Amino acid sequence: MTRFLALCLLLAACMQPAAAAAAATAASDDPQAVAQINRIVQDFQAAIVARDGKALEAMFLAHDNSWLTVASAAIKVPAGKSRLRASTYKEFADFVANSKLPVEERFYNVRVHSNGSVGMVYFDFDFLVDGKVTNKGSESWHLVLTEEGWKISSMVYSAG
Repeated sequence: MTRFLALCLLLAACMQPAAAAAAATAASDDPQAVAQINRIVQDFQAAIVARDGKALEAMFLAHDNSWLTVASAAIKVPAGKSRLRASTYKEFADFVANSKLPVEERFYNVRVHSNGSVGMVYFDFDFLVDGKVTNKGSESWHLVLTEEGWKISSMVYSAG
């Protein structure tokens, strides 16, 4: 019986730091920052539908940013070719602004975290051209709070 009680106490003591760490992680999110970043997510989607390349460009840091496409594991990449393709937010904004057909990006399972200075968004998406899905996968953004508000500093998404 003594061993059983000792084991229960040991398990309870081990679980307490894990629970505290989980609570600390959840508590570190700044609700105002998360709400502001969620607004950027909504504005991003609206700018795509409106084909507003300038609005899209304004959501990114003008310098020191990255945009990377990663072929999903389901796609067979030819020998000698890379799974990665670098691009820029300006190329995307130009594509959206100059599209002759309606374009839209739908986001699912959106998760936002921020401490008020930096933030991240992770979600699943479908990208549609003329109402047809042309790409789907997962996407991640890193954001920073600048003097002009939140800006996307990097974007990585899977293609496939």
